[in-house]
Amino acid sequence: MNLHIEGYQEDGVYVLKLSGEVDAYTAPELKERLLDLLNEDGTEVKIDLEKVNYMDSTGLGVFISGLKTSNELNSTFKLVNLQDNVYRLFNITGLNEVMDIENTIRGGM
Repeated sequence: MNLHIEGYQEDGVYVLKLSGEVDAYTAPELKERLLDLLNEDGTEVKIDLEKVNYMDSTGLGVFISGLKTSNELNSTFKLVNLQDNVYRLFNITGLNEVMDIENTIRGGM
C-alpha cells in the first residue's frame, strides 16, 4: 500500500492529511515533509491521520523525530483523527503522554 500526503495551509497552520499506510516503505517521504515544515521557527503543523489504517514502528519513529525537531526549533505539531488501531501504538509505547493527540476515532476503515 502507498501513502498519500495532501498538504495545505489553513488559518496559519500547515495541515498534512494522510491516507494509506505509514510503514518502512512510506515513512521516509512523510518524515521529509514533516521535518521540512517543522524546521521553520514557530511553525504549527496538524497531521490528520483519519485515513491511515496501518502504522508500524517506522511510522512512530517519524513522529518521534518530529517531536525532537519541534522541541529544538520552537515549532509544534498535533496528531488528529487517529483510528483506534493506530492510537493503540501511541498508547502502548507511552507516546500519547508526550505528543499532542486529539480526536481519536472509534473503529477502523
